[in-house]
Amino acid sequence: MKWTYDWLKDYLKTDADAQTVSETLTRIGLEIEDVQSPISPIAAKIVKCEPHENSDHLHVLQVDDGTGTLRQVVCGAPNARIGLISALAVPGCVIGGHEIQSGKLRGVLSDGMMCSGKELGINDDHSGIIELPSDTVLGTPVLETKTVFDAGITPNRPDYLSVRGIARDLSAAGIGEYIAPNDKPFNSVSGTRQVILKTDKCRAYKMIEIHGITVNPSDKKIASRLTAIGINPKNAPVDATNYICYDMAQPMHCFDADQINGDIVVRMAENGEKFTDLFGNEHELIDSDMVITDASGILALAGVIGGKRGSTTENTKNIILESAYFDPVSVRKSAKRLGISTDSSYRYERGIDPTITGVAAMQAADIIMSACGGKIVCAFAAGSDNAPSVKITYNPSYFLKKTGIELSHDIQRDILLALGHGVDTSKSDWIITPHTSRVDVEIPETIVADLLRIYGYDKVATASNHTYGDICHHDMGEMNIKTLLVSRGLNECRSFGFGNLATEQILSDKPNIKIANPITSDYDTMRNGLLFGLLYAVSNNEKRGFADLNLFELGTVFDGDKPTQQHTSVCIIRTGSTSPKHWTGRSRDVDVYDVKSDLIALMAGQRFTVSTEDVPKWAHPYRYGAIMQGKKKIAEFGELHPSVAKKLRIKTNVVIAIVDDVKNLPSKRGGKQPILSEFQPITRDFAFIVDVDTPSEKLTSVASSADSRITNVVVFDAFDMGDGKKSIAFTITIEPRENMSDSDLQALQTSVIESVEKKCNATIRDT
Repeated sequence: MKWTYDWLKDYLKTDADAQTVSETLTRIGLEIEDVQSPISPIAAKIVKCEPHENSDHLHVLQVDDGTGTLRQVVCGAPNARIGLISALAVPGCVIGGHEIQSGKLRGVLSDGMMCSGKELGINDDHSGIIELPSDTVLGTPVLETKTVFDAGITPNRPDYLSVRGIARDLSAAGIGEYIAPNDKPFNSVSGTRQVILKTDKCRAYKMIEIHGITVNPSDKKIASRLTAIGINPKNAPVDATNYICYDMAQPMHCFDADQINGDIVVRMAENGEKFTDLFGNEHELIDSDMVITDASGILALAGVIGGKRGSTTENTKNIILESAYFDPVSVRKSAKRLGISTDSSYRYERGIDPTITGVAAMQAADIIMSACGGKIVCAFAAGSDNAPSVKITYNPSYFLKKTGIELSHDIQRDILLALGHGVDTSKSDWIITPHTSRVDVEIPETIVADLLRIYGYDKVATASNHTYGDICHHDMGEMNIKTLLVSRGLNECRSFGFGNLATEQILSDKPNIKIANPITSDYDTMRNGLLFGLLYAVSNNEKRGFADLNLFELGTVFDGDKPTQQHTSVCIIRTGSTSPKHWTGRSRDVDVYDVKSDLIALMAGQRFTVSTEDVPKWAHPYRYGAIMQGKKKIAEFGELHPSVAKKLRIKTNVVIAIVDDVKNLPSKRGGKQPILSEFQPITRDFAFIVDVDTPSEKLTSVASSADSRITNVVVFDAFDMGDGKKSIAFTITIEPRENMSDSDLQALQTSVIESVEKKCNATIRDT
C-alpha cells in the first residue's frame, strides 16, 4: 500500500513530520517498509548547444542549473536551443519509474536529462522538452515533490488499504485530528437501465451512468498523487476509479456505456464459458466464478478484472460506473485459480467496508464530471449497504486479565471511539460495535489487541502493576516444557497452523476442521494434531540427506471451528541414528524407549502405568505404548507405522511421542524425587513370576506406590520361563527419613511383595 503525505493530510490535521508518522504507524501495527521524498527536476537554462559528433539528431548542451557550474547534458529534443529555460532531471531524480544516472550517450558524458511535459506528468506533449517562462528562477524545483509511504499490509487489516483508514488509526494514536470526509449519499436517478442480482455473493451493487463526457486528463492533484505511488495516469474516468480504490479501499470499474447491451446482470458463470479480459487474455470459467454481464455476454470477472468488451477509450462519450461489494471467498477462488492479482482482487479478498459502495460511486462521478463534463442519466442501487450486525460484549476489566496492565475505563472508551467503534457503556459489560471497515474485530480478544497497540506495546514491559505470575502462568509452563526438551537434545520446530485432510485421515480418527477458503490446496484444514507438520519436516529433510533428526513442537491444535475449541499439544519425533558415525564408538538407531524417556522426563516424577491398547492409526501395532494415570491417557509413544511411512515417502525409522494436551502434564514435580538426607539410601532386589503378557512397567509402578520412601525402581533382569510365565527382577531404592530397624525394613519389603502379588497376579520367586 502506497500513499503520499499530502493525501494523508486530506483526512488528518497534523504537524508531525514524515519520520514521526512512519514510526507511529510501525508502533501501532502497520509496518512501514519505505519512506521516499523524491528529488524534483529543476529549472535550468541552455547556454550552449552543439551537435553531437556521433549522431545526426542529438545535441550536447551546457546548462546553467543555478549552482554556478555548468552541467553537460546530451539531448535529442528538436526545440533545444540557446537561451531556453527547461526542466533538468539531475542524477537521482526518478522519471517515468526510472532513476536518472550520469552516463555516456554515444561516447559523450550526459550528467542528467532534459524533460518533456509528458515525462514530467504535466501534460501529454512529448514533441520536445518543456519550455518554462523566461523569468523562472534557475535551480528552483519544477514539480512539487511528494513524500511517499510504502507499507506492508497484513491480511487481517483491510482498512489499512485506504488512506482514510490509516488517518483514523494515526488520529487514535495521538498524531493529529481525524478529518471526517464530507461524503455525498447515493441518490437514485431513474433511467433506461437497471442492475439485476442473480447471486447472493454480490451483497450490494451501485451503477451510475454518465452521458456527454469528453475524455480529458485528470486534474493535477489526482494525477500527481497516482504518479507518486507508481500508477501512470491515463484519463479522468480510469484515474477516478484508481484514486477511489486507494482513497477509500473501494474497488471500482468504468464501462463504455455505448458498448453495453441492456441491463447489468451479476450472476455465476457457466462451466466452459469464455471471457476475454481487458489485456486480451482469454479465460475459461467455471460455475464458481462470479461475472458481470449484459445481454451480449460477459463484461467482467467480478472483483478481479474487467473485460475487453466494454472498456473505455479516448473516444468514449458515455460511461457506466460500477461500485459493488463482492464475496471475498468467491473473488479469491477465481483470482487464484486463474492466476490473476489486481488492486481490486487484493482488496475484495480481504474484505472491504460493505457500507461505502454508494458514497464511493458518487465521489468518482463528481471527479469525472469535474474534469470531463457530462450528466448523470441513471443511478441504480441493487442489494443492501447494511453491514453485518456485529455486537461484542466486552468488560473493561478483561484488558487487565489479558495483559496484566491497568488501563482506566475512560482511556479504553476514548481509544475505541477514536478508532471509529461504537461503544455502549450503559452497563458493566460494554457493547462494542466495530467500525464497518474493521472486518477483523469479532471477539473481545480483538478489542484488547486494538487497545493494546494504540496504548503502546512498549509500555507493557515497564508497567509497574503487572503480575506475570498470575497472568502468564500457562506460558511460563510451556517455556519450562520447551527448556526441558531442548536440554534433552531436541530442536524446536514451528509449522503452519494448517493441516492436510488426506494426511490427517491417515494419521488419526480425530475430526477434521475444513477451511472454506484455504491458502493452498495442501493446507485445507485447521490442524487437529502436530504430527503432520513434523512428519512433513522429516520427509523434506530426508530428501536433502538429513535423516538423523531430534525435533519437537509445542503448539495449538483445533477441535472445532469456534474460538474456544482448541488446546495446546506437544509432539516429539526422533529419526535415524542416535549419533553420527565415529571411530570412538558405535551408534544405534533410535527406538521407542528414546521417546518414552522424553515423556518420563515430562512426567516429573509422577506415577504412571503403560497401556498397549487402542493403538492409533499412525503407530506400529506392536511398538506402541500409552502413559496412563488410572483411566486417563496422559501421553503416548511408538514407532511410525510402516504403511504410513510409505505413504509419506519416509524411509528412515521414526519414533514418536505425543502429549495431546499439555494440561494433563504435572504442573510441578512429584513428591517422590530424591532428596538430600542424613540417612544412607537402601536398595533391595525382588524377583517375581508373572504372566508372559504382563508389562514390567506395571510391576515397577505398583512397587513404587507401596511406600512413599521408595524413590526409584529399576528393572535389571527379565526372561521367559515357558508355560506362559516370565520372570521380572527389579531393584528399589529407599530414602529413609529416620533410623530404620530391621523390622521396619522387613515391613516395607512385605508391603512391596503383597502389593505386587495382589495387583499384578504375581508370585515372589524364591531362587
